[in-house]
Formats: sequence, C-alpha cells, structure tokens
Amino acid sequence: MRLPLLIVFLVLILDQTLKIWVKTNMYIGEEFNVLGDWFIIHFVENPGMAFGLELGGSYGKVALSLFRVFAVIGLGYYMWTLVKEKAPKGVVISFALITAGALGNIIDSAFYGVLFNRGTIYSNEIGDWMRYHGIAEMNMGGYANPFWGCVVDMLYFPLIEGYFPDWVPIFGGDYFLFFRPVFNIADAAISIGVGILILFYRNFYIEDKKISEEQIAVNRETTGDSE
Repeated sequence: MRLPLLIVFLVLILDQTLKIWVKTNMYIGEEFNVLGDWFIIHFVENPGMAFGLELGGSYGKVALSLFRVFAVIGLGYYMWTLVKEKAPKGVVISFALITAGALGNIIDSAFYGVLFNRGTIYSNEIGDWMRYHGIAEMNMGGYANPFWGCVVDMLYFPLIEGYFPDWVPIFGGDYFLFFRPVFNIADAAISIGVGILILFYRNFYIEDKKISEEQIAVNRETTGDSE
C-alpha cells in the first residue's frame, strides 16, 4: 500500500502548494508566461468540475462537492481492494492518480472558503458567480461555508490557434484555440490515470499473467516439481 499512498501524497503536495501560491500571489485573471505563449500560468477559480466546466448554480455546487466526497471514498476503498488482491502495479498507480486528483479538488471545495478571506462566491441576487478583486490572504477569515469554496486552476496551454478553413462544414472561418481549458495538477492526475487505464489496462493484466506463469515455472525448476 506504500506506493499508492506515496503517489497520493506527492500529487496532493504539488497540487496544493501551487494552488496556495497562486491564490495568495495573483489576482483573478492575472497570468504570466512560462514557456513562451505555449505554457501560461493563468489564475481562474472554478466553481464546477474539471477543466473549467461548471455545474449550474449554488445547488449544483453543493451536489458536486458531495459527489466528490463519495467518489473519493469509493476510489480509496477500490484502490485498497486492488492492493489487497495484488492487482498489476500499473492499475494501482492509475487509480492512485485518479484518487489523488479527486481528493486535491475536494480540498479546495471543502476548505478554501474557510481558509481564505476572498474567493469566487455565488450571488442569489444576480444568479451567477461573482469574482473578487485583489489578492486573497490565507488568514482563516473565511468567505464561504465549508464545501462552498471554488477550485483554483492555473495551467493553460494555448498550443495552437487560428481559423478553420472556409471549406470546413459548420465551423468554416471560425476562430479556434487548442488547448483552451485552464486546469490544475489534480485535474492532470485524473486525466493521466484515466488515460493509462484506457490505453494499457488489458496489457497490464496480460503482462501480470505472463510474469506469474514465469515465476511458477521458475519455482518448479527450483523445487524439482513437474506435472
């Protein structure tokens, strides 16, 4: 169980360190270039799901926060089951990344509204999320109740931009930008974990079976057993 716990710990440390630094040193919408125009730190707060997607209104926010809590509990239990059943290391690592990413964003939602004095908050009067001015301080001042905090996003990779050729159906002549979403390390961990499972899940078990068969053969040779 040490490896998945180590992965979860490292992802959380990297994720929360960067988020707290951004929130306490930058104002919403501020940005600076890291690698030319291809990699930018751009501070936004996301009241909804991963990669800047939002789930409608205040009730959506609460529902999403509760869903994240139950999802992390389920993922943690399943990861423990995988370790107990000696699942392939690649599968365990993938679920550790997914669990760490989900937990990283839960921390924002659960505690940032209490830990910081400023943050994006939902206004019932205008029926929308209200951004704040200035730079937040981590002083336990609080701007919202637990689980009403917003997720901090900052990783922005506008790799390709331009206009679709006129001959392209529907989108001809329209402006496009790839990759548009702003995300964080927790989102990246989830995406990497899911991507590994999609691409290599079957291979993990094939390789694990092959290793097991080879080990059995070696043990038989060592003990002198034969069928």
